Amino acid sequence: MGGTFDPIHVGHLAVAEEARDALGLERILFVPAGTPPHKPDGAEAGIEDRVAMVGLAISGSPTFELSRVDVDRAGPSFTADAVTIIATDLESRGIEPDLTLIMSAETLDGLPTWREPHRLLARCRVAVVPREGHPVPTQAWLTEHFPGLESRFDLLDGPRLGISSTAIRDRLAAGRSIRYLVPEAVERHIADHHLYTRHARA
Repeated sequence: MGGTFDPIHVGHLAVAEEARDALGLERILFVPAGTPPHKPDGAEAGIEDRVAMVGLAISGSPTFELSRVDVDRAGPSFTADAVTIIATDLESRGIEPDLTLIMSAETLDGLPTWREPHRLLARCRVAVVPREGHPVPTQAWLTEHFPGLESRFDLLDGPRLGISSTAIRDRLAAGRSIRYLVPEAVERHIADHHLYTRHARA
């Protein structure tokens, strides 16, 4: 499960757990983007703060793991590259890769424009979760954009939580509470490091 995680919130965790449970996944790798190509100005919080918040958020789960595959390499964080690196590492250890990429229906809308989406689909399946205002795609949409690859997609029913990192940053900038929207440890990290105050980039 990749993303900017700026910051990670309970919606991310709920989506990951739903995919793990519904699809019988062994573990979930959280892959913070180092240099997100779809955000020219970059993330609002620095890389190490975002990595730290992910680590804090998932620390209580035995099936959630943090991967630095995107933050420890140079250049834009293209998902096809990250998935290839993860798969190659597994193969080097004699493990047959069986990967699923978790994304929202909103993110899926842009998948046809991503760098090498067919290379991505050759390396992994895609689990799609609905997001407020963005239902999961129809089979017709999949056929139009990825003919012959429809079976590579798993369409999930939920969870349907209307939480976004943007809204959390806006609440923080306005001095409003984010309690219960992010794990307590993440809330403390944000406060301790004065993140998302909008008058200075972290």
